[in-house]
Amino acid sequence: MAKTAFSTLTIVETSDVHGNIFPISYGSRKTTPLGLGKVSTYVKELREQKDNLLVIDNGDLIQGTPLTYHYVKFLAHKPNPMITVLNNIGYDGAVVGNHEFNYGIGPLKSAASQANCPYLSANIVHKATKEPYFGIPYFIKTFSDGLKVAVLGVTTHYIPNWENPKHISDLHFYDAVVSTKRWVGYIREVEQPDVMIVSYHGGFERDLQTGESSEVETGENQAYRICQEIEGIDVLLTGHQHRQLTGSVNGVTIVQPGYNGQFVGNVTLQLKKRGGEWIIISKSSDLVDLSNFESDEEVLSLVQSYENATQHWLDQPIGKINGNMEIDSPLQARLVEHPWIEFINKVQMESTGADISNTALFNNAGLGLPQHVTMRDIVSNYVYPNTLTVIRLMGQDIRAALERSASYFLLSDDGSVQVNPKFSIPKPQHYNYDMWEGIDYIIDLTKPIGERITKLQYQGNDIEESAQYDVVMNNYRAGGGGEYKMFWDKPVIKDIQIDMTELLANYFLKHEEVKATVNHNWKVITK
Repeated sequence: MAKTAFSTLTIVETSDVHGNIFPISYGSRKTTPLGLGKVSTYVKELREQKDNLLVIDNGDLIQGTPLTYHYVKFLAHKPNPMITVLNNIGYDGAVVGNHEFNYGIGPLKSAASQANCPYLSANIVHKATKEPYFGIPYFIKTFSDGLKVAVLGVTTHYIPNWENPKHISDLHFYDAVVSTKRWVGYIREVEQPDVMIVSYHGGFERDLQTGESSEVETGENQAYRICQEIEGIDVLLTGHQHRQLTGSVNGVTIVQPGYNGQFVGNVTLQLKKRGGEWIIISKSSDLVDLSNFESDEEVLSLVQSYENATQHWLDQPIGKINGNMEIDSPLQARLVEHPWIEFINKVQMESTGADISNTALFNNAGLGLPQHVTMRDIVSNYVYPNTLTVIRLMGQDIRAALERSASYFLLSDDGSVQVNPKFSIPKPQHYNYDMWEGIDYIIDLTKPIGERITKLQYQGNDIEESAQYDVVMNNYRAGGGGEYKMFWDKPVIKDIQIDMTELLANYFLKHEEVKATVNHNWKVITK
């Protein structure tokens, strides 16, 4: 009687690493348990234990820290440090994420060309030819025991709603569900793999257990639909939302490993051979906490010179604050006008000539600026490589945008202010609450959502619904990002193709001392 053959496949996923290699917080310089250094240690240990191992990065790799920003701005003639580490770890494939485009198509193409593994995105194609822009949309890996595995890469097609149009001018984005269905069918028929894996840089638009909608379904996240509507997928690797997820949806094993390299996703498949074919007999997914692993010193040494140059740059003094621009409470900084926010708006208006501006306090980690300001303080508070766009809006668009921002708050029964869960679940979206300069307005939280703007004036007069106003904002918001659909397809009056971090730093270098001020042009009423 023939002996039954068994096989085990282990899949390791990283996603939304966002430029983190070293276990450090760039704002505080404190040791933090994250980064590809720790991923490397974990993967190298697995390689000693597992014969059939796949390692996949699910996107948003090459952007997100001062290290990656400094590299693109000052060291782009050298190999990309993120790709250097990826190659050393021995990744099998990488998927294009939405933040891969933030520095422009040139740095992305350069990174993809340096990678020893394929860069995948089946639904991002050449606008002219409609062929996959990054070459192959999937790859096949056959292991020594004959196990044949297919990995298809797909990216959220919502990118044109966020990204600078110049960065994606040659690209077309097909619907992720439609493309996944097409390519899974093709791969199953032509390649006939034993295991079909889809790595999707996108997340879940519905609750995994109940199927109830967990967000406004714009098409940004379609993982639930992919599991429900497409046959033939064994494993779906996800990301983009920065969530920690494991489980199964409609028989598809899923995982999402958070962000910054704090966790990795681990999927294990047990298979046995039947009639000459490998049959999956069990599937499971879990998350591995990398705080229990030391960083791989070999990997860190490969890119230590980049890190040293970044740290030196971050410590350069650039100016001084007259007054107090530090943030004690992120919630209060959104409820009561804060000098840091007013300063950002002031720089945006001065840089573009617009006299109306909006910006956000992007997350709750930003501490504002200390009295003596360095580049570290700037990049720790303004965390995205945004550029500026001036768009022409009607008064009704401004009101609609303010109502969208006003929905960020909820009043509890005792009258205290809380953050609306829609801005924190399934992931924090504090960056979607804007504060404006150049107009006067009142947000009344005692009113229903959608009716909270009780005062709205420009230069002492009520804003007219059909009148036109030029407003400067970051490129993400100008494209309608954050469900600001009232900004879609508005006339672009001016683009400033200089990163906001650079504009903020240049302002200090020009003026040396900045006074912390507020002009009380807006307020939030709670009673």
